[in-house]
Amino acid sequence: MLHNLFIVLTLIVLEGLLSADNALVLAILVKHLPRDQRKKALRYGIWGAFIFRLIAILLAKELRRFWPFRLFGGLYLCYVSASHFIRGKPEEPELVAVSKKGFWGTVAAVELTDIAFSVDSILAAVAMSDKVWVVYLGGILGIITMRFVAGGFLRLLDLFPRLETAAYLLVAWIGIKLSLETFDVHFPNWLFWGVMFVLFASGFARTRPSAVKEEASKEATFATVAEVDVEKPRE
Repeated sequence: MLHNLFIVLTLIVLEGLLSADNALVLAILVKHLPRDQRKKALRYGIWGAFIFRLIAILLAKELRRFWPFRLFGGLYLCYVSASHFIRGKPEEPELVAVSKKGFWGTVAAVELTDIAFSVDSILAAVAMSDKVWVVYLGGILGIITMRFVAGGFLRLLDLFPRLETAAYLLVAWIGIKLSLETFDVHFPNWLFWGVMFVLFASGFARTRPSAVKEEASKEATFATVAEVDVEKPRE
């Protein structure tokens, strides 16, 4: 049981680190809407993400039985990690066209963005555990974490910039594990989790002063997310 809870905690942290900047994009997507509609769009986005995550996990668990899927999934995770180090941090996507969309168009954009962002984390999750409830609980709590404490993850990444590198190294390590399972090669639990711990701990190796202007800009955008359930009603 403790092992399963540890996996859930790992999935929450991994989801938060990988999705901190993604949450920023989602906040920008709804920024053009009136305040009351921003909250609704994000809330609908959360429920849509819950449903999609469950369906995707169930499908992934079934597909994992077939070796081509395990090989493709593992190689895809390695590709995600390698592309991060080769191309660096991607530029913020162009969102001008989205600003012209209405409420439901924005909700659809949030849903599609959520789906695109969740592929790597879903593959990583099913590679770490065979239990659907563990994977789903970790993924759902990760989504909630991304929505409501994403600003904290951004500050953590600002204080410990190597955490982002560590997160993508974790993705690569999980991808290697999933790929090797195709050839019936399995790591001992102590080795897999030992490397996971070392890679995660390496993210705290060095700190640097936070970029005040950049953080202020990000926190201003995340006010859109943070104001859920705290906004006072208009008189």
